[in-house]
Amino acid sequence: MNEVIKNIMERRSCRSFDPNRMPSTDLIQQIAEAGTWSPTSRGQQNPIIIAVTNKELRDRISRMNAAVMGADSDPFYGAPCMLIVLVKESENAMYDGPIVMQTMMLAAHSLGLNSCWIHRAKEEFESEEGKRILRDLGIDGNYIGIGHLALGYAAAPIPEPKPRKENYIYWVK
Repeated sequence: MNEVIKNIMERRSCRSFDPNRMPSTDLIQQIAEAGTWSPTSRGQQNPIIIAVTNKELRDRISRMNAAVMGADSDPFYGAPCMLIVLVKESENAMYDGPIVMQTMMLAAHSLGLNSCWIHRAKEEFESEEGKRILRDLGIDGNYIGIGHLALGYAAAPIPEPKPRKENYIYWVK
């Protein structure tokens, strides 16, 4: 089987990370770099990726994310690292950002890391605290939060895939 297709079919979301096993800077960089090669509308490259390995900022964002969903648990499942995708406000922002997320999930899997797409970045970065984080990082402009890629090594076995549903594909010949 083609390695790319195999990677797509084998990747699973991880919901239990080892918080004490930080991926190497080199692996994180490779994954983020892969995201920069995702297609974007008219080649404008409007997404940005924030790599967070600082525990204080990671925990702050975790608390913000939990508050959005009305919980006090860690929405990032203990992942020590996150890659946050934001996109400049534009007519195609909601298309350009998700493909960066998907590319990075596949890159992570291909490098032996586990990942999980975590929502609520939109609400986080619409908040004053989220805007303050961006300003403190030197990020100017109006950005829409697309998602967080929780990233690390699994602390538990990854579940087997669910069977594909019937009538997923309709052929028109």
